[in-house]
Amino acid sequence: KMAAVASSLVSYGSDSDSENESESGNGAQKVDPDAVAHLQPLKSSTITALAALNSAPEVAVKEDVETGVHLDPALKEVTYNPKYETMFAPEFGPTNPFRSKQMSAPRNMLSGYAEPAHVNDFMFEQQRRTFSTFGYALDPSVDTSAVSSSSYIGAVEEAEKNKGLMAFETGAKKTEKRKKVKGGDASDIDSFLGPWAKYQDERDGAKPSEDEQKELDEILAKRQKRGKNEEEAPAEEKTVLHVKDAYDYQGRSYLHVPQDVGVNLRSAEVPDKCYLPKKQLHVWTGHTKGVSAIRLFPVSGHLLLSCSMDCKIKLWEVYNDRRCVRTFIGHSKAVRDVSFNNSGTQFLSAAYDRYLKLWDSETGQCIARFTNKKVPYCVKFNPDEDKQQLFVAGMSDKKIVQWDIRSGEVVQEYDRHLGAVNTITFVDENRRFVSTSDDKSLRVWEWDIPVDFKYIAEPSMHSMPAVTLSPNGDFVFFGGSVCCCCCSYVVSGDADGKLNIWDWKTTKLYHRIKAHDKVCISALWHPHETSKVITCGWDGQIKLWD
Repeated sequence: KMAAVASSLVSYGSDSDSENESESGNGAQKVDPDAVAHLQPLKSSTITALAALNSAPEVAVKEDVETGVHLDPALKEVTYNPKYETMFAPEFGPTNPFRSKQMSAPRNMLSGYAEPAHVNDFMFEQQRRTFSTFGYALDPSVDTSAVSSSSYIGAVEEAEKNKGLMAFETGAKKTEKRKKVKGGDASDIDSFLGPWAKYQDERDGAKPSEDEQKELDEILAKRQKRGKNEEEAPAEEKTVLHVKDAYDYQGRSYLHVPQDVGVNLRSAEVPDKCYLPKKQLHVWTGHTKGVSAIRLFPVSGHLLLSCSMDCKIKLWEVYNDRRCVRTFIGHSKAVRDVSFNNSGTQFLSAAYDRYLKLWDSETGQCIARFTNKKVPYCVKFNPDEDKQQLFVAGMSDKKIVQWDIRSGEVVQEYDRHLGAVNTITFVDENRRFVSTSDDKSLRVWEWDIPVDFKYIAEPSMHSMPAVTLSPNGDFVFFGGSVCCCCCSYVVSGDADGKLNIWDWKTTKLYHRIKAHDKVCISALWHPHETSKVITCGWDGQIKLWD
């Protein structure tokens, strides 16, 4: 409509112009072209065509897609939705004719496909324990609201015999309530005696019967006997020298570092490279029961100290004839741990007889005894040269106790763990130490400050009875069994008696050796010969590997 009006006005204007020109002499006014410019249609030259934009991607039509051909594994982009047959077709050759339906079935776990289902944790554990104990369990695919013989799987006859008894349940499903002496039912108002009335089988007074009194007397007698044993004097200490002469022609004892073994044992440098041990070199035998711990002589490593469940401590040669040099006898129960001082002239022993004893490594004399009536699980000297008179011990009563050898008294107690303390390891230039416990946690302490400043515990953590500091002192290794570090390798023992050698950077298991017939409880990497490892186990043997 606007275009028609504009065209009519234009034609009218042109006619008016001609008339006005012809009648200009008559004094008529002309029509202004700007007044009707907005009514004129746009010229084609002024119209700009916009390009059509389509944001949808190009998708192949189903009929144009070739099906039944395996996709190229190198293909990075697929422009259509391929079928299952196309995706899983073989790259070359025909389809496997021996592929079973089970093999082609979808899987979301190694044994097949598991459908998601909600199972109450308690019910699952109850059925699992019932099956492992009695051999039967409720069939999860059957409605158990009406329990019958078909509701069980496994030993159905056993289930009928036990009347469907489950784990965590007592034999009698419904136990009769104890009856009151007089009308225990609250509905009987006349004879009801209240909630504190006596039961029919309840006796007056707290006096036990004859059988109960006899049993109590036996228990008290055992407790008194055990208390007397604990208060008894410690076992008598003695020592046995197994070599012919304690000193050589120059007056040097076996503590003197040998110079004829082809290795510089006086060097304190850490080796740059380690080698995997492959064969057994020697077996030290002498303990009649399992060996609890082994410790090498400080710096040189030319002597080996071992403690055992046979209540004895032995000192062995690592070089030359590898003889047993001396036996230390002074504990009445199994010895749990031993620890050298920095010079190796003295060592501490911790045993289940609740005593810690300080020994002279050269003469075999017991210098001092320490006890707080608790079982010591581990013991360590303070490594600082100016604190060699102090040592700490992890006890069975959840405490870490610090003793002063000079006074023989406890000078500090670190009481924060919730279980027996298993290990103590000094770190950070001996200013701090790390402790692990049966409470499945580790704590870091400042020396002589009885409050831990770091506590680490996770629900997935287990107890860590083996802790080792790396040679450079930057890392600490924690494990469930023995662990020891040298250069780039970590060795660990297990309950099967195997010695496992790992790369501590890649966590790769390099080598595994059947070291002992029973538990491999401890292992040490020699500080100077980096291919030699010493292990001990509960079979009573100590072995050298190269």
